[in-house]
Amino acid sequence: MSSPLAVESVPPRGERPRVLSGIQPTFQLHLGNYLGALRHWAREQDSFENYFCIVDLHALTVVPDPDVVRNSVLELAALYIACGLEPDRSVIFVQSQVPAHAQLGWILECHTPLGWLERMTQYRAKAGTGRERERAAAGLLTYPCLMAADILLYNADYVPVGDDQRQHVELCRDVAQRVNSLRGDIFRLPEPLIRGTGARVMGLDDPTTKMSKSTALTKPAHAVLLLDPPETVRKKIARATTDADPAVAEPVGPGVANLLDIYAALRSLSREEAFAEFAGTSYGALKSATADAINGALEPVQARYRTIRADEPWLLGVLAESAERAADVADATLLRVQRAVGLR
Repeated sequence: MSSPLAVESVPPRGERPRVLSGIQPTFQLHLGNYLGALRHWAREQDSFENYFCIVDLHALTVVPDPDVVRNSVLELAALYIACGLEPDRSVIFVQSQVPAHAQLGWILECHTPLGWLERMTQYRAKAGTGRERERAAAGLLTYPCLMAADILLYNADYVPVGDDQRQHVELCRDVAQRVNSLRGDIFRLPEPLIRGTGARVMGLDDPTTKMSKSTALTKPAHAVLLLDPPETVRKKIARATTDADPAVAEPVGPGVANLLDIYAALRSLSREEAFAEFAGTSYGALKSATADAINGALEPVQARYRTIRADEPWLLGVLAESAERAADVADATLLRVQRAVGLR
């Protein structure tokens, strides 16, 4: 029999690699979320053991309206399922319904040097400088520790992220390695899973910046939202920034490249194949075809979404059952860590 003080090690890998990913319920999902994440998640459900988290605790860093948070959680959960994630093949749960996230987050904060957090690019951008930084929420500084807890609780092998989020996975690995060096081999080190085609959809109003929910919140023309009606999609694509030349031609500017990438991703083509289809044609033809492709992809998603939202008791039941499944894994990890640091 092992000693009660012995440190338990990270459990062995399962038959399928485990994936953990999360999205904040702060605003509607957009086309970039669909092409860069949700569509891939749905297609690969049998290739990975999937845990998809609605990270409502992270959303509190901007002190949102409580009703907005509650409604956005249900909207996001419904969109997850509408985009093809199936509750019996993937664990779709709400972060705050699994208390181990906040508990492990605090333990990781106590093992993370302050300088690591202060160097995070996203913190420096959001917290500002001078008096603005003094008024910023402490959660902006410490939330990478909570994000690390989200990942490490589930012994994740991979974390699907955009290239701009790679730094957060690197910090998660650094924190895990630090804890492991101090407390024993208790955390699995995750790897970032970064996509290729369609993984980085740019803003329609500014094709030099990545399409984002925060920008779309204040600039409606910035992004196509997954719940946009067909005519709204057409108007947004028609007004998308292109280039000075009147036709699709080399060298392709960022605006045309973005539309080509969207069209290619939706039609399962390469950028080169999409360019060949529209070479020499007007931007109007490219925009019309791109809008058609978007609406064709979103129509079944929106229909399924409406059905799910009309049955809220079913959706709440799915989230409650999934939270129990997630807690079984998370609580085991938390107990392992608590024993390692002397809390049990």
